[in-house]
Amino acid sequence: MDTYSILREFADSWMLLAMFTFFVGVAIWAFLPSQRGAREDASMIPFRNDTPAQAPCSKDCDTCACKKIEGL
Repeated sequence: MDTYSILREFADSWMLLAMFTFFVGVAIWAFLPSQRGAREDASMIPFRNDTPAQAPCSKDCDTCACKKIEGL
């Protein structure tokens, strides 16, 4: 039996079974209830760097940059 046939037989049987078992294990692990926080955190990745809308400047505070610009 040549090397190709041995490797092909191994890939078609045990390696396929090992890869399928790994896939099922990862799928079960990903959907465990204990992984809910990680899933919710991952779902918020696109919005992580968004800055909240700022309120309009009332120009009442002493340290307001808008007040300094108008006073030039």
